[in-house]
Amino acid sequence: MDDLIRHPMAYARIERGWSLEELARQVRHAALLRGLRSGVDRQRVWKWETGRATPDAHSQLLLAAVFGVDERLVESLGWPHWLPGHDGPISLGPHSTVPALREALRTSMDRRAFLTYSTAALASLAHEWATTEPQVLAASLDGKSVDAELVETLEIASDRLTSLVTEQRQHTNTLLRAHLNTVRDLIEQGNFAHPVGLRLHTLAARLSTTVGWHRFDQGRHTSAGRFWHAALHSAHASGDRDLGAGVLSDLAYQATWLKNPKDAADILQSALHRTRHPSARSLLSLRLARAQAALGDARACRVSLSSAERELGSVAGDPSPAWCAWMSPADLLVDSGQCLLDLGEPRRAHQLIANGRDLLPGARAKTRAVFLTYEAGSYLRAGEVDNAAAAAKESLTLATRIGAPRCITLVRDLLPDFKKHSSAEGVHELLELARA
Repeated sequence: MDDLIRHPMAYARIERGWSLEELARQVRHAALLRGLRSGVDRQRVWKWETGRATPDAHSQLLLAAVFGVDERLVESLGWPHWLPGHDGPISLGPHSTVPALREALRTSMDRRAFLTYSTAALASLAHEWATTEPQVLAASLDGKSVDAELVETLEIASDRLTSLVTEQRQHTNTLLRAHLNTVRDLIEQGNFAHPVGLRLHTLAARLSTTVGWHRFDQGRHTSAGRFWHAALHSAHASGDRDLGAGVLSDLAYQATWLKNPKDAADILQSALHRTRHPSARSLLSLRLARAQAALGDARACRVSLSSAERELGSVAGDPSPAWCAWMSPADLLVDSGQCLLDLGEPRRAHQLIANGRDLLPGARAKTRAVFLTYEAGSYLRAGEVDNAAAAAKESLTLATRIGAPRCITLVRDLLPDFKKHSSAEGVHELLELARA
C-alpha cells in the first residue's frame, strides 16, 4: 500500500475505494459512453501507477473523465500533474513558474480534499531553493514583446489590491486571480526583455503570496500551500533571494499552525541560509523561535529571539522588502510572548504580549485580533479568567466585523478552557457570542 500511494493516480483511485481492475473498468466504460473502445486492463493501470508506462493522450482524457477533471488541465499541466492528489512540489527550474502557477490556480477552484505537501517534499523544496542558483529567464522571439508600461500598470493595480484592509478582501479575490492569470499568460508567452521578465516574475510572486494568505486565513490550507509554492518558483526565477526566503517563511508559518513545528524549523533553517536583509532575517528568526518554542527547545528559541531582536535593531542601507516592511517591535514583543507561553512562562508572556498590542498601529486590525487571542491565552494561563474573557470577546467581535476567519478560529480554540470556568465574569457572554 505504501508503494502504491506514492503516485497521484493511486491516491485518486484509493480515495474512491477502487481496485486496479475497477479503475480499468471505469476507463473502458468512459470510452463506451463516447462511442469508443479502450483496451485498458488491470496490468495497464498498474504500469501507469508504478511509472513503468505513461498513458497516451487518448487514455489520459478518459482518465480525466473518470476522475472528474477538466480536460483542458490534461494538456496544460501534463502527466501526472493534472491528477487529483498530486502532492509533490514541482522542481525549481527555468520553465517551472508557469506550471506552478497553473497548479495553484487550478487547485484554488477545486473544492476536493487534496493533500497538502508532505514533510519530506517541503524540506526538499527548501533545500533545493537554498542550493540552486536561478537560471537566465527563457524568452521567445515570436510576437510582440511585453511593454514595460503594461507591467507598470499591473504593478500599480496589484499594489493597491494587496494593500487593502482585511474587510475588503472579499471583494478583491476575483481581481487578484485575474491579475495573476494575466501575469502568468505574459510569462508563458515569453516575449519580454530580461528586465521586464524579472519584474513579471516578481509580480507573480507577490500576487501568489497575497492570494496564499487569503486562502490561509480562510482555512484553505492546500490552496494556500499551492500558491506559496508558485510564489517560490516565481521569486526564484526573479533572482530575489529575500523574496524567496519570505515565501518559505510563509510555508513554515503554515506548518507551525498545522502543528508541524519540526517541519517549520527545518524550512526556516534553509531560508535563513540565503537571507540578507536585516528585516527579513528578523522575521524569519522570529518564526523560527515560534517553531522551536512549540518543540519545547527553550535554549534554541531564546537564541532565535535574540537574533530577531538584534536584526530588527540593525540599520539597513536600503528599505525593507515589501513583504516584511510591516515587521515592527510590536510583532517582536507579541511573538516573543507567545514563545514564552509555549515554554511555560505565562506571567512574562502576558507582559510582552500586552506591551506589543499597545504598540500596534490601528490600521493593522487583523493583527490586533490575533494579538488579542494571544493575550487571552496568556491571561488564561495566569488564572485571570475574567481578563481572558474580555480579550477574547474583543478579538472575536473585531475578527467577525472585518471578516477574519483565522482569528475566529483562534478564539474558538480557547473555548474548551473557558468552559471550565463558566461561572467567571464574562465567560457566559463570550460563549454566547461564539454561538451567534
